Amino acid sequence: NGALWELHSSVRGVLSQACCRKKTVKCTQLQEETWKKQNGAGESIRTSLLGYGCMRFPTTPEGAIDEPRAEALLNAARDAGVNYFDTAYMYCGGKSESIVKKALVERHPRESFTLTTKLPQWMMDEGIEGRDRIFNDQLARTGAGYFDYYLLHSVEDGANYEGYVKYDCFNWAKKKKEEGLIKHFGFSFHGTPELLDKILSEHPEVEIVQIQMNYADWDNPLIQSGRLYEVLRKYDMPFLVMEPVKGGSLASAGKEIEAEMKRVHPDASIASWALRFAASLPGVATVLSGMSNEEQMEDNIKTFRNFVPLNEEEKAVIAKAQEALKKSPAVPCTACRYCCDGCPMGIAIPDVFKALNTIRLYGEEDRAKNYYKKAAENLGKSRSLRAV
Repeated sequence: NGALWELHSSVRGVLSQACCRKKTVKCTQLQEETWKKQNGAGESIRTSLLGYGCMRFPTTPEGAIDEPRAEALLNAARDAGVNYFDTAYMYCGGKSESIVKKALVERHPRESFTLTTKLPQWMMDEGIEGRDRIFNDQLARTGAGYFDYYLLHSVEDGANYEGYVKYDCFNWAKKKKEEGLIKHFGFSFHGTPELLDKILSEHPEVEIVQIQMNYADWDNPLIQSGRLYEVLRKYDMPFLVMEPVKGGSLASAGKEIEAEMKRVHPDASIASWALRFAASLPGVATVLSGMSNEEQMEDNIKTFRNFVPLNEEEKAVIAKAQEALKKSPAVPCTACRYCCDGCPMGIAIPDVFKALNTIRLYGEEDRAKNYYKKAAENLGKSRSLRAV
């Protein structure tokens, strides 16, 4: 409708100012990455180095997804050169895939963008039949006809991975590929390096892996991004990066580190350092960012426009940041909000952590109180909505 197109145009205007300051640079030019399929065919696949993670769309003051604004952001990203869009069955309370349909599938040629979604085995209540039920739901929700990338969602040690094996999801996915409904197959991963090694050694059909990768989690004994990266390189496996800014927590870095970053690059955002860390790693296919507002998108497009990997001086600054984080009292929350879905009181847990971290890292009590007050107000609104 007219209002949506107006919003889309305004977002494009913001991006155009950021992307086209030099007349020699076209707005459609965004850094792309070429990687090889892992099936021996040697086919080259191109993806934009910056991908759009469709898990954190903008919301209204009442806490609902602001769908017109989300659609405008998705369209503006595509127009700026982003061609990789990542969604999942459960994202945004099950609404993410439908928003992608309205924003992209219904508006643009299908071959003009690539779409990824995921199979959550923990939502297959009826057992093995749940594979096709969820898959068919996803085809209907997205209207995509096929998925460029289809991932087993959140593979990790224990019952999660065992469920994918129990329901024969790897062979099932191969059949979907044969039917032309999946172009490339892989999984998103939250497990140990040992499990990742086991899966890749036993499943040569896997073409790509999505992992949590950022400089804060590189040596984190729980996430182990650095060791996971070593396993991926061992198998020459292309990978997709999720949480490069760790749910926004790496958009700040403490006063001393931020001063050092600004000394080296006065005009670069703190978040851009985290994005460039992930995007500089050999083997990366796409770095996902859940761009929930126009400012984030403008900054990210600026970062990936004619992308330059980190140099040695910049790597040294990142190393200092990693050492500082080891001493940090901050709660390491990525704001994925999965915990909120299961909270019987509807508490916005990441927002409470944000308030706490503001005090712990910066000592800014007034700002922390404002964050907490807003979280409490949103809780009251969400309870009112449930009552209605």
